[in-house]
Amino acid sequence: MDQNPERSALALRPIEFWGAYTSRTLRPLWVAEELGLAYQLHPIAPRSGETQTEAFTRLNPKQKIPCMVDGNVPGTLVLTESLPIGRYLIAAYGTKALSAPTLPLQAAREDEWCCYALAELDETSLYVIRRHRDLAHIYGEGPEVVKACFEYLDRHLKVVNAALEMGGFILGDRFSLADIMLTSCLAWAKDYGATLRPASEAYLQRMAGRSAYQRALAANTPAQA
Repeated sequence: MDQNPERSALALRPIEFWGAYTSRTLRPLWVAEELGLAYQLHPIAPRSGETQTEAFTRLNPKQKIPCMVDGNVPGTLVLTESLPIGRYLIAAYGTKALSAPTLPLQAAREDEWCCYALAELDETSLYVIRRHRDLAHIYGEGPEVVKACFEYLDRHLKVVNAALEMGGFILGDRFSLADIMLTSCLAWAKDYGATLRPASEAYLQRMAGRSAYQRALAANTPAQA
């Protein structure tokens, strides 16, 4: 998993990730693949009991995935949550193909779309649907909640589509962490049965055609014994 000739010499040891099978665990793997970083994946699944073991709880008391350890940092760095993991990897090991923004306005625009994807598409819409439809046996059925979430999701998918009608990436001509966050949500929405408008569908196909995305997707969905 070290196929990028621009890989930073700073990453001497493989980075370790915990977590697989979800849109949220895909994101840091995709970042790592875009950067050509060597990594070791521990493909533990959510709600499998694997996040509640004593060993994992010592590593991450939140008992959540994804989780990352960078042994290249003195004292060992542990990070959780997909957005800060991605932000850190790009800042620490960025390449010409995927780098941290250098201007304040660029950084603000990238954060704007990352936060929008995370807050409005992931947390407020898609994950609530998951809780009250796919995980109804845990959180309780909520057909009216699910219906309202799909309606809310569609309102924001319309906003996303308008931003993508010029083609290219969400920030124009620069591939960024915002594309990784947004693409993961669009793929999740489509998988849940939401209808993507033409510009969003074309964008999703472009992003899914990236070799790094395909490698990350394969790593994120390992065959279960």
